[in-house]
Order: sequence, then structure tokens, then C-alpha cells
Amino acid sequence: MFCPKCGSLLKPKHEGSKKIMYCSCGYKSKDSIKIEIKEKAEETKEIEIIEQPDLEILPKTKTTCPKCSHNTAYFWTAQTRAGDEPETKFLKCEKCKHIWRDYD
Repeated sequence: MFCPKCGSLLKPKHEGSKKIMYCSCGYKSKDSIKIEIKEKAEETKEIEIIEQPDLEILPKTKTTCPKCSHNTAYFWTAQTRAGDEPETKFLKCEKCKHIWRDYD
């Protein structure tokens, strides 16, 4: 239902024992009405936990580990943000197993 004065959506309100519809512009319906408001809850979506893949199948790249300065690391990518943004590149040092992200 919409306000006849301003066209805004009317909201339900209790006034004593009556239920009326009102608007923020000051309009109030004169008639008592039966109001039933329902809300349908949707199922929650599961959050995907990003796990690092098996090291035996990952490719290696030449890069410098920020922790131990070793020059080789395994890498993989994962979509960690919205679908219209680039994937995040994860690297894992071959020597000390330190994991970091590359945002190139």
C-alpha cells in the first residue's frame, strides 16, 4: 500500500487496539486493517575454506622468500575476492615452507 499524499510505502503501526497504516509525511489511514507480515529466511551459503594444494603437483617459480631469502617457491592461485577481481597468487617457500601472497 502506498501513501495517497506523497506516494511513499505505508508502514504498519499499532494505535491502541487498532492496527493502522502510516507514512513518514504524517498521513494515517482511518480504517483499522488486518496486517500480516511474513519474512522468509533463505539458507545460508557455506564459506569455502581455501586449502593449499599438494606440493608434489604444484609448479615452482623463481622468487625470493621474504622470510629466509631462498630463491624458489611453489605457487597456486585462488579466487579470494569478488568474481570480477583478479585471483590471488599464493607462494610457499620450498625451503622454510613460509606462505605469502603475491598481488601483481
